Amino acid sequence: MTKLVTIYGGSGFLGRYIAHRMAKAGWRVRVAVRRPNEAIFVRPYGTVGQVEPVFCNIRDDNSVAEVMQVADAVVNCVGTFDKSGANNFDAVQHLGAERIARVAAAQRVARLVHVSAIGADGAGDSIYAQTKAKGEEGVLAHFPKAVILRPSVMFGPEDDFFNRFAGMSRLGPVLPIIGADTLFQPVYVDDVAAAAEAALTGKAKPGIYELGGKDVKTFRAWIQQMLKVIHRRRLVLNIPFFFAGFIATGFDVMQGVTLGLIKNRLVTRDQVKLLRVDNVARPEMRGLADLGITPTAVDAVLPEYLWRFRPSGQYDAIKDSAKNLKA
Repeated sequence: MTKLVTIYGGSGFLGRYIAHRMAKAGWRVRVAVRRPNEAIFVRPYGTVGQVEPVFCNIRDDNSVAEVMQVADAVVNCVGTFDKSGANNFDAVQHLGAERIARVAAAQRVARLVHVSAIGADGAGDSIYAQTKAKGEEGVLAHFPKAVILRPSVMFGPEDDFFNRFAGMSRLGPVLPIIGADTLFQPVYVDDVAAAAEAALTGKAKPGIYELGGKDVKTFRAWIQQMLKVIHRRRLVLNIPFFFAGFIATGFDVMQGVTLGLIKNRLVTRDQVKLLRVDNVARPEMRGLADLGITPTAVDAVLPEYLWRFRPSGQYDAIKDSAKNLKA
């Protein structure tokens, strides 16, 4: 009988790659999301009926249990950067993660993969890092043999990292960033999906894996590399942490005063705290190499999806070639 995997957050940035891999491996895939109608794009990943989006609210026991029925394996990809509202840090990354593990144990699911993040720390300054750590603790308390993946910032066609700053570069000659000297080790989203596939198919030992990419560079260096790819010259301006905190506080207060009608989508105080900490996999932790995965280099992928941010988009390379033609 074909095996079934339930992927919570299966239409998100990482979840869709896991769904695609598991469908290709011949599994039936149940994509559990809050808005199934917005996740129908996952259906073509497999044959008719092989990949199906279904409604789920991870804040509700019955909802989580219903979409997990008869599943052979479970993946939790749900995360948030929202500290307020019903789907806040604690509700999603702590209690939601723990709920999925508890239900999986009760239903005797064979394997559980939980996606956390590098920097998960119960004693950390940021609420994001604290709730990620609490989520891990809750998962292991109910499902000790779970595989926990801690990726660094992920990159790929749908990312909110390089795409965001490439978009900002079109607004003017200066590109402001926070934490220019903070180290990052971006990991390709499909490499993380490959790690999840290895865990779901029993090729990974239980425990925690920190997943970093091929190279470690400062935030400033990664932005400069991105600018070369999109053929733009910009002054990369570092905003000091104290000033960034002041700006973030203003935006957070604005969101609070308007009761969430005006969302802070620029930078929050919690994000400023995160940017103070290096986002790098520790060498003593298990990682991609232990799963037989060679990390994909950033420069091998960025041109494939950032070309649209070049001054002339897809025609930029043609215009450069034309300059070399002799009259």
